[in-house]
Amino acid sequence: MLACRYLVLTLLLSVLGALPISVQANEVTWQALQEGGLVILMRHSLAPGIGDPPGFERGRCETQRNLSAGGRAQAQAAGRAFRERDIPIAVVYSSSWCRALDTAELMALGPVEPTPWLDSFFRGRGDQASITRSAQEQIAAWQGPGNLLLITHQVNITALLGGGVGSGEMIVLRPAGGEVQVVGRLSISE
Repeated sequence: MLACRYLVLTLLLSVLGALPISVQANEVTWQALQEGGLVILMRHSLAPGIGDPPGFERGRCETQRNLSAGGRAQAQAAGRAFRERDIPIAVVYSSSWCRALDTAELMALGPVEPTPWLDSFFRGRGDQASITRSAQEQIAAWQGPGNLLLITHQVNITALLGGGVGSGEMIVLRPAGGEVQVVGRLSISE
C-alpha cells in the first residue's frame, strides 16, 4: 500500500514538474496556510553564487556560500509575513547547510531541525535519488496539525517538482492520501 502511494506521488510530482508552476501568492494561498495541513517547500534566502567554494565542510559556515545581507533581510521578512497572518508552523526542517539553517533561524517560526533528506546534492555532494525519495515520502506523509516548513536548495526543489524557484521562494503543497497538489507559490522580499 505504501509502495503504491509512493508510486502515485512520484508520478504526480513528475506530471507537476512538466507543468510551469505559475500560481502566484494570493489570499487563497494564505487562507489555505491558516487552515494548516500543508507543506511549504522553500529555497533558502539569497546567498549569491553557485554551489560552494573549494574546501567546503558541512558544519563550518566559513567554508560555505552564505546568506548576503539581503538574504538575511529576506528571511526575516518571510518570518514576519507568516507571523502577521498567524500561519501555524508545526515543524521546521532544514538542510544542514548554513545558508538554509540561517534562513530557518532568521524566520523565527519555531525550533529548527537539520535533516539529511533536505541537504544539497549539487556537484555530487549527496545521493540525489535517496535524498529526493526521502523528501517525497516526508511530504506525502504530512498530515498536520499546522504546516510543515522545509528549507532546502534549488537542486532539491527541481528534483522534486521539475522546476526551480528563486532565492527565498516557496511552493505550498497539499498532501492527501499519497498525492500532492500545488496550492500556490509565495515570494516575499524585504
